[in-house]
Amino acid sequence: MKLLDLHIDGFGKFHDRDLVFSDGLNIIHGKNEAGKSTIHTFIRCMLFGLERARGRASKNDTWSHYEPWDNKAAYGGWLRLEQDKTIYRIERNFRKDKKSLTIVDETLGKQVEPTKVFLDQLLCGLSETSYINTISIGQLKSATDGGMVAELRNYIANMNTTGNMSLNITRATSHLRSKRKDFDRMLDPDAARNYTALLADIRNMEREIAAPEYENQLQSYQNMRSQVQDQISRQQQERETLLQKIASGRQSLAGAQFNDEDSVTAYRDETAKIYESYQSAKTACEKKSPAILAGLAFFLTLLTAVFATVLGVQEHMRRQALTGLSTKTAPLFNLHDPALLLMVGLIVLSLLFVIIGIAIVSSRKRHRRDLSYASKLLQEVFSRHLGDSSISGEAMDAFLARMEEYIRLSQTLVRSEATLEEYSSEIASLKDQAASCDDIISRQQKTQWELEKKLDYLAQCKDQVEALKQVLEENDRIREEIAAIDLALDTMTELSSTIRDSFGLYLNKAASDMIFNITGGAYDSMSVDENLNLFMNTRTKLVPVTLVSSGTLDQVYLALRLAAAQLIQSGHDQMPLIFDDSFVQYDEERLKTTLKWLSQTYEHQILLFTCHQREAQMMTASQLAFHLIKI
Repeated sequence: MKLLDLHIDGFGKFHDRDLVFSDGLNIIHGKNEAGKSTIHTFIRCMLFGLERARGRASKNDTWSHYEPWDNKAAYGGWLRLEQDKTIYRIERNFRKDKKSLTIVDETLGKQVEPTKVFLDQLLCGLSETSYINTISIGQLKSATDGGMVAELRNYIANMNTTGNMSLNITRATSHLRSKRKDFDRMLDPDAARNYTALLADIRNMEREIAAPEYENQLQSYQNMRSQVQDQISRQQQERETLLQKIASGRQSLAGAQFNDEDSVTAYRDETAKIYESYQSAKTACEKKSPAILAGLAFFLTLLTAVFATVLGVQEHMRRQALTGLSTKTAPLFNLHDPALLLMVGLIVLSLLFVIIGIAIVSSRKRHRRDLSYASKLLQEVFSRHLGDSSISGEAMDAFLARMEEYIRLSQTLVRSEATLEEYSSEIASLKDQAASCDDIISRQQKTQWELEKKLDYLAQCKDQVEALKQVLEENDRIREEIAAIDLALDTMTELSSTIRDSFGLYLNKAASDMIFNITGGAYDSMSVDENLNLFMNTRTKLVPVTLVSSGTLDQVYLALRLAAAQLIQSGHDQMPLIFDDSFVQYDEERLKTTLKWLSQTYEHQILLFTCHQREAQMMTASQLAFHLIKI
C-alpha cells in the first residue's frame, strides 16, 4: 500500500489543507505544535474511522480533541492511496449528524461498498489496535531497564496469543481472575427454582382462564343490548308518531265537539231527526187546505151565529104575538120550544166551527214554530260542519258524509289507541329485555375484570419467566465466561512452555535480523526463554536485556514492532511505516544507522514526522533519497 495524498476539510487546527506523499521515505517536518500529530491522527482516522465516546468520556476523547477549531468547517476529508495498482479515495465525515464513509475506485471510476471483507483487504489485515501497536510508531519510550524489559516480555507473550502488543499478560491474568470473582457474584442460584415455580403458576392460571365462565360473551350481549335499544328507539319513535296522529285526530274531533264514535252517531241521528222535523214542518206549512178549512170554519161559525140570532128574535116575536104578552113580561126563552132548540143547536154548531178553526190555526202556528226552530238548528249544524248555513238535501248528504268521516276517524283513533297500548307494552317488554342485558353485561364486565386481573398476573408471571429465562441464559453465559476464563488462565499458564517452539522462534529470527542491522552488528540476535526472559546475543555470550542501555532497548522495541507488523500483515500488501517523533531519544549514530537501514531495507513507503532537521540532514549526507514535506 502507498499513500498518495490527503485533503483535510476540517480536523483540529487544519482547514482546507492538502498534503502529497511520495514513494520511499517521506520526512514531514514541522516545529512543535505545527500539527504533525494532528496529521498523523487524521491518517489513522481516515483509515479506521473515528467514533465519539459516550457520557463523560466524550469530553476528553479523540473526537472532541480533534473537532475543528472552526466549528463551521466540515469535520473530515479524504485520503488517496494505491494498492495492487488500483487507486482508492477514502472519504469520511465525522459529524454525528452527517457521519459517512465513501470509498471510490478511481481506477475504474466507481464507488465501492465498504464491506468488512473489503476493508480488511484494503487495510492489509490490520485492525486499528494492531495498526497502533505495530506500524504506527509514536515517540519511543526511554523507560528504566526493568520497566522496558517487563514491557517487552509482555509484548512477546501477548503477540503470541492475541496478536496485540498493547496487552499486558500479567495484568490480563490478574484481570481475568478478578472477572471470575465478579462472574461468581453475578450468578443467581435461585433463578432455576423460581423459574420452575413460576411455570407451575402459569399452568394453573391458564387452566383457570380456560374455564367456561370466563368465556367472553360481552360483545354479543352488548350487540344484543344495542339491537334492543334500537328497537326501543324505533318503537318510541313510531309511538310518538302515533301519539301525534291520535292527538291530531282527537283535536279534530274536539274541534267538532265530539268525543268518540257514539257522540258522532248520536249527533248525526239527532240532526237527522231535526232534519225530518224540518221536512215535516216545511211540508205542513206549505199545505193550503188547513188555511182554507180554518177560514171556512170561521165563516160557518159567523153564519151560524147570525142565523141563530135571527131565528131566535123571530121566534121570540112570534111567541109574543101568539100569547099577546108584552115583550117586557113574556119569558125570553122556552126550553121546550123547538125553535129555541134549533137555535141552541145552531149556536153549538157555530162553537164547534170556532173550535175547529182555532185548532187549525194553532196547528199551523205550531208547524211554523217547529220549522223555524228546526231551521235554526240545521243552519247552526251546517254552518259549523259545512261552512254554509243553507238547508238542502245536498247539504244534509254532505253533513252525513262528514259525520261518516268523523265516525271513521273515531274508529281509527280507537284502533290507534289500541296499537298505542301494544307499543307501550312492547316497549316495556323491550326495556325489561334491555335491563336484563344490562345485568348480564354488568356480570360479564365483572367477570372480564376478574379475567383481566388474572391475565395481568399471568402476563407478570410470563414477564418474570422471560426475565428469569434471561437470568438463566445469563447464568449459562456467565458459566461459559467462567469456563473461558479458566481456559484462558490455563492457556496463559502453559504459555511459557510453548513460546520458544512457536511465536518466539519467529520473533527471535525476524527481530534478530533487524537488531543486527540497526545496532551496527553490536548484537547478533535476540532470544526468548521459556520464562519470557529476553537475551541479547553477542559473539561470545548472552546478555540479559536488563543490562543493555536504554537506547538499545528502544531499538529492540522497534525491531519487535516491525517483526510483529510483518507477521500480522503476512499474505497482504504492506502498509506504510509511520513514525511520529519516534527517534528523539536516539543519538546521532543510532539515528544514522536506523535511517540507513530503514531506507535500504524496507521496500514500502515510510512517513517520518519530526520537529528536527537532523533526519533530513543525515539522509542528504548519506546520499539517500527522501521526500521532504514542510508543514
